[in-house]
Amino acid sequence: MALAAAYPHGGLLLASPIQAAARLLELLPSAAFWRAVGNSSARIFGGFLLSCALAVLLAALAAGRPRLRDLLAPPVAVVKATPVASFIILALVWLDAGSLSLFISALMVFPPVYLNVLEGLRQTDPKLLELARVYRVPFRRRLWGIYLPQVLPYFRSAASLALGLCWKAGAAAEVIGLPEGTVGERLYMAKVYYQTPDLFAWTAVILVLAAIFERGFLAAVDALAGKAVR
Repeated sequence: MALAAAYPHGGLLLASPIQAAARLLELLPSAAFWRAVGNSSARIFGGFLLSCALAVLLAALAAGRPRLRDLLAPPVAVVKATPVASFIILALVWLDAGSLSLFISALMVFPPVYLNVLEGLRQTDPKLLELARVYRVPFRRRLWGIYLPQVLPYFRSAASLALGLCWKAGAAAEVIGLPEGTVGERLYMAKVYYQTPDLFAWTAVILVLAAIFERGFLAAVDALAGKAVR
C-alpha cells in the first residue's frame, strides 16, 4: 500500500497508512468530526438496540406459538436474502435520509437476533420448566434461573454478528442517503473529491466504532450472564 501511494499521483488512488493516520489526527480535534461520529453512532446503534428489543420480544412470543412462528418465517427469510442496497433504495421512498441508517441497521439486525433467541428458547430444558410450574416458581425467578442462562449464549452470538452487520449496513445507508453531518456523508465527499486519505481515515473510524460498541455491548451481556448464573 505504501509503495503504491509513493508513485506519482498514487495518493489519488491509494493512501499510505501514514497519510491516513495523519489525516485522522487532523480530524480528531474538529467539532464536525465528533458531530459526525455522534450522529452516526446514535442512529446505527439505536437501530441495533431497537431491533434487539423487538426481536427478543417476538422470539419470546413465537417460541410457544407455532402460528406466529410460521407467520414471521417468510418476512425474516426475505430480509435475510435481499441485498442491503435494495432495502436502502426502497426505504428512501418511505423515509427521510436522517432516519434511513437507523431503519436499515434495525432491519439487518432483526433476523440473526430473532432466530438465535428463538432457537435458544426452544432448546430450554422442558423438564426444568415443568419442575418450575409444579413448584409454582415465580416468573422472575424462572427468567433469571432458567431462561436467561439458556438464551444468553445464543443472544451473545447473534449480537456479535449483528453489530458488525449493522455498522456495515448503516454506513452504506448513509453513503446513499447522505444525511448531513454523518460518517457516511464524509465517506461520500471523500470519494467525490478524490480525498483518499480521508476515505481511509473515515473507514478506520467505522472499524474502531464497530469494535468499541461490540466490546462494550458484549461485556454488558457477559455481566448479565454472570448475574443470571448466581
